[in-house]
Amino acid sequence: MSTNVTSVPEIFGSMVFNDKVMKERLPKQVYKDLTATIKSGKKLTIEVANVVANSMKDWAIEKGATHFTHWFQPMTGITAEKHDSFISPKDDGTVIMEFSGKELIKGEPDASSFPSGGLRATFEARGYTAWDPTSYAFIKEGTLCIPTVFYSYSGEVLDKKTPLLRSMEALDVQALRILKLFGHDEVKRVITTVGPEQEYFLVDQKLYEERLDLKLTGRTLIGAMPPKGQEMDDHYFGSIKPRVAAYMKELDDELWKLGILSKTEHNEVAPAQHEMAPIFGTTNVATDHNQLTMEIMKRVAKKNGLACLLHEKPFKGINGSGKHNNWSISTDTGKNLLEPGESPAENAQFLTFLCAVIKAVDKYQDLLRISVANAGNDHRLGANEAPPAIVSMFLGDELTDVLKSIEDSSEYVAKGKTTIELGVHTLPSFPSDTTDRNRTSPFAFTGNKFEFRMLGSTFSVAGPNITLNTIVADALKDFADELEASTEDFNVALNKLIVKTLKEHNKIIFNGNNYSDEWVVEAEKRGLLNLKTTVDALPHFVDEKNLEVFTKHHVFTECEMKSRLEILLEEYAKTINIEALTMSQMIHKDILPAVLSFMKDLSDTVVAKKAAGVSVFGYETGVLNKASALEDTLYEDVNKLDELLTKTDEYEDSEALARFYQAEIIAQMDKVRESADTLELLVGKKYWPIPTYSDLLYKDTPQMPYNEYK
Repeated sequence: MSTNVTSVPEIFGSMVFNDKVMKERLPKQVYKDLTATIKSGKKLTIEVANVVANSMKDWAIEKGATHFTHWFQPMTGITAEKHDSFISPKDDGTVIMEFSGKELIKGEPDASSFPSGGLRATFEARGYTAWDPTSYAFIKEGTLCIPTVFYSYSGEVLDKKTPLLRSMEALDVQALRILKLFGHDEVKRVITTVGPEQEYFLVDQKLYEERLDLKLTGRTLIGAMPPKGQEMDDHYFGSIKPRVAAYMKELDDELWKLGILSKTEHNEVAPAQHEMAPIFGTTNVATDHNQLTMEIMKRVAKKNGLACLLHEKPFKGINGSGKHNNWSISTDTGKNLLEPGESPAENAQFLTFLCAVIKAVDKYQDLLRISVANAGNDHRLGANEAPPAIVSMFLGDELTDVLKSIEDSSEYVAKGKTTIELGVHTLPSFPSDTTDRNRTSPFAFTGNKFEFRMLGSTFSVAGPNITLNTIVADALKDFADELEASTEDFNVALNKLIVKTLKEHNKIIFNGNNYSDEWVVEAEKRGLLNLKTTVDALPHFVDEKNLEVFTKHHVFTECEMKSRLEILLEEYAKTINIEALTMSQMIHKDILPAVLSFMKDLSDTVVAKKAAGVSVFGYETGVLNKASALEDTLYEDVNKLDELLTKTDEYEDSEALARFYQAEIIAQMDKVRESADTLELLVGKKYWPIPTYSDLLYKDTPQMPYNEYK
């Protein structure tokens, strides 16, 4: 039953073993020890773990849970879980409910079926999960879920969570060094925060089931544009249909129970497209929450007779779905380090962190591009609906002018003529930014955070934030090394550092239209990278400078990086292979037979008319000739696709195979689609075997399978 607004405070976090629950249920000393583990990384003793585990079990059973699982995030897929019951047998044939500290801290799932990129042999099955106490346990569908990391028998990382935690630690270490130079000894911890906006499509479940391509690949491999798409701009922020509103209400209820701060939902640009935006949270927790959100979106949709599509580009010619990653840096004292302050000292500190981000984004453009690279996102980036594959930064006119004046030691006019100097005693307060938001920028400063807009909707936010945390940590390390070693007055040394950084890295700042052809030309002149496809981008992951930055900060080992590259290349090739095989099957089994049936009936009509002495006009012969020619072309093209697929076995190198798929298979799939989509517009509706774009995007609540109601 849907929850009333008045009961939200009661249900919020009701399925989470959160701080409030722990404080109520744990002995004071145990709660204190566990809190120290969560906040400062203090090692958890088995004695404390046993008490926590027993309390967690009792709470979970009271909530109706019968099983527990170590919930983790493998390198492919959304999440992974292996369920174990709490039951333990007694000698008298009965059972008791048990859960130990050892079981809480560590699990042992079979790791043999998870991708490792060559880190271990296939027969080496053992893998371990280890509790991440910084992310609260929760109950999902009668199972106590314990957020964990996942690693191999020999210690190599097999998940997305572990390197994320490492990257957060790396940034914490370097940011504290900078803050100490500014005299902030009271700060003990620096964290990054994230608020990921999740875009998605909702289509009717019955229609979804009639589309093999949607079921197997997440996107439509064939499909002509409907007469109306998004050109009227009447869907964005439009009135939400009752069926969708009911879905959103139930989704909010389920998310709130798990402590997920779902805040905003609205219609997006494309028909049937929507967005959910949460309140920001600590990066590792926000990552867990987004993984849960995607899972629950699908489950709640199915319950409501809908299918939730998270693919970056489910419909050709229609806006795809992204996931804007709102990233910032905060202290344990409540200070946002990307918030311009009101005093000169605060502004100097803000500029230092801002320039660290500028340097990081410019120096590691390739890594940011790689962090959002997959086969699905290739259809979206650069399609005038998302940023191009070129990484740049938007700072707004006001802030850009301030930085320019610092770089040039020139006069900056704000509320009155003011000469900007970096000296702590002379730097004025920054004016409030009056610049409009730039929706075309891939990496935009929005007042106190950066909005990384290149992520596709299916992505875990772990990867992009691992990269962001690490590269900014690296820039802060460079700054700290230089300032700590300087014998000059701190303000003088800081001024020189800021000016030098701006001069060396200002090419990454661009406040104009990132969708324009002119920007592509200008970016090339500036020396910015344009890694158009996933296959262009991925090999740069193991460039020397990139290996160095991740290994230096202990986020990845070189071995782990090379294994990840292998996994990503394999995933790309497998994705395209599944798409091509699905397309071939649909053409051979559905589309071509439907076209033949249409042409047979049309031919019979022509013969019957002639036999009756009736003149045969242009429609019959014209359509028949067009359909026959297109049918021949489609048959030839799909056979060529089948032939190309047989050649993939010739490639042993993962990069070469991925390039073959990108250059040959995708190009041939485009040819097949062109003929199929043209035929869709020609063939009578009663013959067309699958739901069309008009059906999927505009038909509301069908009550029967497509073939029955069409």
